[in-house]
Amino acid sequence: MEFLPSWYILPAAFVLDLILGDPQSLPHPVRWMGKAIETCEPVFRKSPCRLVISGALFTAFHVLMTGGLTLFLLHASQWIHPIVKNGIEIILIYFCISASSLEDAALEIHRYLLENRVKEARNKVALIVGRDVDDYEEEGISRAVVETVAENLVDGVIAPLFFAAIGGAPLAMVYKMVNTLDSMIGYKNEKYMFFGKASARLDDILNFIPARVSVPIISLATQILSGKGRRSLKTAFTEGANHSSPNAGFPEAAFAGALAVKLNGPNYYNGQLVHKPYIGVRFGKTVPEDIKKACQIMMLSSLLWLLIAWATSVVIGVVV
Repeated sequence: MEFLPSWYILPAAFVLDLILGDPQSLPHPVRWMGKAIETCEPVFRKSPCRLVISGALFTAFHVLMTGGLTLFLLHASQWIHPIVKNGIEIILIYFCISASSLEDAALEIHRYLLENRVKEARNKVALIVGRDVDDYEEEGISRAVVETVAENLVDGVIAPLFFAAIGGAPLAMVYKMVNTLDSMIGYKNEKYMFFGKASARLDDILNFIPARVSVPIISLATQILSGKGRRSLKTAFTEGANHSSPNAGFPEAAFAGALAVKLNGPNYYNGQLVHKPYIGVRFGKTVPEDIKKACQIMMLSSLLWLLIAWATSVVIGVVV
């Protein structure tokens, strides 16, 4: 297939993420996706269809436009030269990966906590989680960050590389659009309960395999780093389903077992208490040092998964 990645594209995209991260000065397709979602939402809401139908059409429009534009860009660059096409594909897949920026954000909060700058840590956490954090102290902040690292390992590394390995930049970009849609309109509140339903369900479907694949990867990384891989694997299998999300609980449970910490549990969202079960119920509280350990697990897991995704893309390319 023409748009399966060449052998060097996935490693190059990953290395680019490690070197550049997510500089705000660079144009970023995900920010363009967000702008497109904001611009088009009022148009689709005016549709005479029921909200759940107009929301589904809204989701389909953005997914098809993203895939179509990416295919067009790669076709056009192929006409110029195959090297140009491969270079663009590297850049597009790089934009879908966020291991470096996730680590930077988490370690910045870790540093604030070590320096007893709790207010600044709380403000930073508020930018990366959707819950109310105004009353969070050291333990709550640490727990929120570890949960974010665990969940975004899937959203920002494992899933994008999974789809890039089997479908190149077009499929990776489609995944990123679905993930962006879910983060913006996939809420179970009055405004988006129906309009965002299709986006939320599609995101659940696309993350089903990556979330579960993450468990042995996280456990292997944990075994290499601390020898606690068996505990990580056991916690994921026994408590991974204890989450309101059909997917997020599995990487969170793997991290809970790896670090021997209690995650998830009740949280406030827009002033409303949402009761969620704990994950890692037999473990203790999260401390700032767990943020650093979580980042180490996340980065090693990312590298291990890159090797697997790279080998998969090479095999598919040879077979096809």
